[in-house]
Amino acid sequence: MSMFTYVINILISLMMVSMTFVMLIMSRASGERISEVLTEEPDLFNVPHAIREVADGSIDFEQAGFAYPSNPGKEVISDLELHIRPGETIGVLGGTGSAKSSFAALIPRLYDVTRGEVRVGGIPVKDYDMAVLRDSVAVVLQKNVLFSGTIKENLRWGKEDATDDEIVNACRLAQADEFIRDFPAEYDTHIERGGTNVSGGQKQRLCIARALLKKPKILILDDSTSAVDTKTDALIRRAFREKIPDTTKIIIAQRISSIQDADRILVFDNGRMKSVGTHEELLESSPIYREIYESQMKEGGDDDSRE
Repeated sequence: MSMFTYVINILISLMMVSMTFVMLIMSRASGERISEVLTEEPDLFNVPHAIREVADGSIDFEQAGFAYPSNPGKEVISDLELHIRPGETIGVLGGTGSAKSSFAALIPRLYDVTRGEVRVGGIPVKDYDMAVLRDSVAVVLQKNVLFSGTIKENLRWGKEDATDDEIVNACRLAQADEFIRDFPAEYDTHIERGGTNVSGGQKQRLCIARALLKKPKILILDDSTSAVDTKTDALIRRAFREKIPDTTKIIIAQRISSIQDADRILVFDNGRMKSVGTHEELLESSPIYREIYESQMKEGGDDDSRE
């Protein structure tokens, strides 16, 4: 028994030594990857004497084309010609892979167009200081991140010096104030990492409120009300119309009810803007829009939720 005990102890020690070598190899690989990230040179940079103020929320695409750097030979956006006025509400509709999100990413200059030009406030986005431009363009994605901390701390990621009144006003616009008041600690309620202790719709509304705190010139909602019921979605859109009329709003959505009261609706297909117009105009002129509308209505649709 003593011999077996010693043999087992020796084997365990040898296994620990072998695991140490495995961990060293894994650590070396991880260190190399971290070093690659830290030493990576960005493709985008500020020009000398970059402009540090965005005049308004107008957006212009002038024969814009865009291909991702990983596949430069394949354009995901081709020959886009579009002019958006300050304060206008634009709906964007299209199937998966139609370049809706790529279109939105060009506005805050997350990528540069490969040809043509994108202007914000009448000035090419390349001429702006990137931090200033991105502070003026708030983007809310379908899956945003909430951090471990209170609701107030999460919202102040949008604006560090935001007052309590500004936070409450932003939450009222995003239709988040009501459910926050239901929590015992209200705005001091602790949010778990990733927002696991709130529902998907509540998480999206908190992220919209965080974006509104920046008081952006342009607000982009990229399918960011997908987990919100149609009544609340309509209330959010009404609040936008009434309370922030000077902010240009771009709403990317799968539900037609989320965009049908927009000033104009863009229909994308395979990287091209196939149609543009109001809800009524597109029902008459756009086969793609009409097909989506009819399919959603047959599925029980939510067109009656319009307010």
